[in-house]
Amino acid sequence: MELCVISSTTTINPFHSCRLGSSRRPFQSDSLLLSRDGCSFNGRLLKKPIKKPLELSCAAKKIGGGGVARREAASTKAPPAVEPSVKDDKLPAELQVTETKAPNSSVKLSVEVPAIVCEDCYQRVLTEFMKMAKVPGFRPGKRVPENIIVGFVGRPYVLRATVESILKRTLPHAMESVTGKALKDSIQIVSTFPEMEKAYSQLKTLSYEVVVDVVPELKWSTENGYKDMKVVVELGDEIDAKKASERQLRQKYKSLGALKIVTDRGLQVGDLAVIDISATTIDEEGTTGESIPDAESKGFHFDTEEGNRLLPGFLDSILGIRAGESKSFSLVFPESWKQESLRGQRAQFTVDCKELFYRDLPTLDDSLADKLLPGCTTLKEVEETLTKRCQEMEEEAKEQATDNAILEQIRNMVEVEIPQSLFEEQGRQFYGARLLEIQGNMKLTEEQLASLSSQKSVNEFLETQRESITNIIKQNLAVGDIFKRENLEFSTDELVKEVENSVTEFKKHKQEYDEERVKDQVQEILEGAKVLEWLKERAEIQYITTS
Repeated sequence: MELCVISSTTTINPFHSCRLGSSRRPFQSDSLLLSRDGCSFNGRLLKKPIKKPLELSCAAKKIGGGGVARREAASTKAPPAVEPSVKDDKLPAELQVTETKAPNSSVKLSVEVPAIVCEDCYQRVLTEFMKMAKVPGFRPGKRVPENIIVGFVGRPYVLRATVESILKRTLPHAMESVTGKALKDSIQIVSTFPEMEKAYSQLKTLSYEVVVDVVPELKWSTENGYKDMKVVVELGDEIDAKKASERQLRQKYKSLGALKIVTDRGLQVGDLAVIDISATTIDEEGTTGESIPDAESKGFHFDTEEGNRLLPGFLDSILGIRAGESKSFSLVFPESWKQESLRGQRAQFTVDCKELFYRDLPTLDDSLADKLLPGCTTLKEVEETLTKRCQEMEEEAKEQATDNAILEQIRNMVEVEIPQSLFEEQGRQFYGARLLEIQGNMKLTEEQLASLSSQKSVNEFLETQRESITNIIKQNLAVGDIFKRENLEFSTDELVKEVENSVTEFKKHKQEYDEERVKDQVQEILEGAKVLEWLKERAEIQYITTS
């Protein structure tokens, strides 16, 4: 059920300098009435941006995740897409390779293998079969006539082995034109094996097509526009230290009260109600239409003191309702609503009040200090301690919001075609982090883990989070490009220290890890932190507080 608007938008910031193995969790709300404004990348409401980098784990490995996408794509020299043996294996004739640009930062290579190369591969295959096969009448390893060895092994097997040999031997040569820019593990042979077998058996030559992803080319809308950015940072009033400390004190105080059933009146502000909510759309003619699942809930525990966070008019519409009663009313979702499909939508709500409670609160004085905050002796000390904590949180949130605004702005400054392999790699890594977090919050059975780790679950995640994953890749590529352009650097000592700290955290939580991948992630985080620091020093930043 989503009936509240949080206006500040957030972006996942994978560059915050915290530990890769950190068990710290971002704020999470249990309220079904809250909207999914802000970052919902991990499938849960985040009122504050994610502070923990997205780590790699055994969970990630289970679904094939791994690698650091930005570093792999943006490096000056990409890892080889195939293990080359070109220098050691001279072909008897040159291949004819035609390179064609393909969508999503990929290249199609049309490869024609001359007959003399195919024949050479064929003879090599026969030689190998002669070494392995025990042909009656011939000593092992001795030359066997072609018709006999082919008949003994079987022509279909020889044909298949020859095509495989041609591909294995010629592919490294065909890939020479994209050496240094092809992305690792991104090769796809488009031609089907049966087609290649048929063509070779008839023509004794072979043609095939290969598609390979290459390092994406980044285009800035304004050259060097990132050097003098004007950034507007929206800060929600929920991070205001004074208001936050007052809310915390109120919540702690309310927890000391006993809930008692209301019997002689209707709902008023301060009460807690257990309600069922149903909602349907209303068209322009006033006719009710389809239900709105996201705005419905059963047995919802509604604290009326949180009414200002709901859909405007919702609380006012149910004030006075008694236990056992129902109320129907219509409301319009505001144009600022997070879910675009509901913006401006008029809806008919029906609320059934199941139970109604009021809080019987003790007198708020110094005698409650230790109960409100252990170790405190006076109410003033409680207030001062909470205020100090909230001020630290406010500064942290403000810094994070600034980083997010800058990252979003530079992301919008670039245009880039993202290779599918890069998208899948980054998405799998994020899914691995999500699975790791689920494992940390609850114990999963082998059956549950298998289900969550299935290819179907991963593909569903990639599709539903396509926009978020794409935005983060763009953001990371932009950051990497700035790091190189401005010749930024960090010390080896910083890298070593952070890697050691991260490995320690993984060991502490008994999580599997790949030290090389951890090093890549730490390097990415350090680069991002340097870029953010550099950008903030040169940007004109304006802060706006929104309600």
